[in-house]
Amino acid sequence: MKKKFPKLRTVNKVVPAYELNEFPRQFPINVGRQLIYTLATRGAVDIEGKEWEAIFASSVGAEWKPSVVGLDDIVMGNTAWGAKSIKAKKPSVVTAIRLISGRNDLINSYDYLVQPGKKPEEHGELVLNIYNERVSSVREIYKHVRTIILIRSFTLLESIIFEIDTVRYDPELYFWEWGTGRGSKNLYGFDRNSKEQKFTWQSGGQQFTIFEKVPAKTLLINIKKPEQVQEGIVLDIIGYDESWITVKQNG
Repeated sequence: MKKKFPKLRTVNKVVPAYELNEFPRQFPINVGRQLIYTLATRGAVDIEGKEWEAIFASSVGAEWKPSVVGLDDIVMGNTAWGAKSIKAKKPSVVTAIRLISGRNDLINSYDYLVQPGKKPEEHGELVLNIYNERVSSVREIYKHVRTIILIRSFTLLESIIFEIDTVRYDPELYFWEWGTGRGSKNLYGFDRNSKEQKFTWQSGGQQFTIFEKVPAKTLLINIKKPEQVQEGIVLDIIGYDESWITVKQNG
């Protein structure tokens, strides 16, 4: 008799806020509107990481609450995001990017004596362990953890947006080498199968960088450049007058 298995009705399927890179319909319009607002009110053509975090959270309907770890600055239900903003001349043709993850400090984390040029595999495994622990600490709270990436043009008129899953990296899948010449204090991590570079770690500042390929499926947003709204017009709209300002001489 063929073995049969019971149907379980109590299984709890933890679904994400939405499927990876399947953004809500209004999301690109919300992002585009805020980019236009930025250009119109500030004339600024640059958006740093924290501002992109706020724009994404607002556009997708999530909560923005910057964290120390940096992998869960945006939250919606059981899904958390870290955010990265990168500048490129033509975002739509970019095929690979460098994501600065932060400092992986071997001295503070392990009381480890950093020796550039020596024991590359040992250094590399410890570097990855620090990053992996950060990911694990966030995944203990959120079932789905992602990185939302904005590649913006110098004019801000073209942008590429996509998500990647934020995952742990198995140290056994990578090998490490110290650089030579001017980069001799940098440690480079490579995929054992493809031999492609995946990581850079700087022994001086202890900064850790991850290399990612841009997926085939991305969101391309082009916007029309607005006329910049003059300061006086904005102040008139909000009814500003000098009584709003109080000045006190201290000392």
